[in-house]
Amino acid sequence: MDGIDWAGSAMVAARTRLEIAADNLANASSDGFCASVARGALTAGGVTIARIRAATHGALAHTGRDTDRAIVGDGTFRVRDAHGKVTQTRSGAFTLGADGRLRDDAGRVLLETRLGRGARVVHGFLESANVDAVGQMVAMLAAERGFESAEKAVAAIDATRQKAANDVAKVA
Repeated sequence: MDGIDWAGSAMVAARTRLEIAADNLANASSDGFCASVARGALTAGGVTIARIRAATHGALAHTGRDTDRAIVGDGTFRVRDAHGKVTQTRSGAFTLGADGRLRDDAGRVLLETRLGRGARVVHGFLESANVDAVGQMVAMLAAERGFESAEKAVAAIDATRQKAANDVAKVA
């Protein structure tokens, strides 16, 4: 890999870091949202960023509504939408539907709760997002600066190559 390839991979990595931070920030007020963490690595192909689910959970907020659920520890609620698609969520904001089943705000039916070892469900609470909004803003600024630095490196390498090409043309 040459310098432009390395700087290009750094630009892609910075963009990925920015996307992760923006997604986290956009969901900072979503109940049960689990933030992603950007993990960088240097490889033979340049700089890479992996999106990893954060290991922490959000704080619990008391709602007093018996249909609200929060998982303490590892686990998920399995819900099914009107088309039969089953997904997992940690958002436990449920209401009692006309059919007597618990449904979330998207109308999905609660099928079951899957809990990890030692986990439990508490009623009358919701889990908030585990997003540090200020930290995500800082991450966005750092990603933007990283992109700008890599962009300047590409411009400097390109200018050096053009100067070298012009000097060779003058000699010939």
